[in-house]
Amino acid sequence: LACYRALFAAVGLLPFVSWRRVRLTTRLVPSIVSFAVMNVLFVSAFTRTTAGAASCLQYTSTAWVFLFGWLVLKERIHPGNVIALVSAGCGIAWILFSEHDDQQALGNLLALGSGVAYAGVILALRWLRDEEPTWVTVLNHAFSGLILLPVMLTRSIELTALQWSLLAFLGVFQMGLPYVLAARGVALLSVQESALLVLLEPILVPFWAWLCWGEQLGWPTLIGGSLILGGLAVRYAVWSERVHAEP
Repeated sequence: LACYRALFAAVGLLPFVSWRRVRLTTRLVPSIVSFAVMNVLFVSAFTRTTAGAASCLQYTSTAWVFLFGWLVLKERIHPGNVIALVSAGCGIAWILFSEHDDQQALGNLLALGSGVAYAGVILALRWLRDEEPTWVTVLNHAFSGLILLPVMLTRSIELTALQWSLLAFLGVFQMGLPYVLAARGVALLSVQESALLVLLEPILVPFWAWLCWGEQLGWPTLIGGSLILGGLAVRYAVWSERVHAEP
């Protein structure tokens, strides 16, 4: 999944690249490396710990984004963002520890590492806000998929036509397109605000599972999700003005 989704995303987005704006520059390297490391660590974590733990621990990226954005990009830490971050941190911790089920230390460490790498992706996208976003997304996915391709070629895995079609769909619409939108969004918002908004994903995933398959939401997810949403609601209700990074 990690390999083929990334490659399909890269190929599927090629026709939408604005080639007149394409540049090959060393500034792209941090984005490419961060994305590849995040992809590998996140998938590896999934094989060694629970899906809930891996997903929640990856979103410690928000804390790293705040720290690196303050130190590297010199972005002012907005008080509303701090409140939203603390609330979201409590929500993620509630989900994580309430659903604790013999998690393995290595998997948790890999997931935490993927969180650091994910923060690198968000910061890199912000740093590359003047570059063509679809081109950056294509490079990130292509490099990430090509790193994993030698591993895939050594395994005798046969896929049906339907499975190939689903992988192509997931690559373009579930992985590639969202990162193009993310790259455009980060270019317009501060990295703090961007990192806070992606915290909706840990609660939207179980919502989609309930909507599509009738999977019931447990109390840990309901309570933790309420904390995450509550913090974001306070942030945008009390401090409604946008906080932009310094140009």
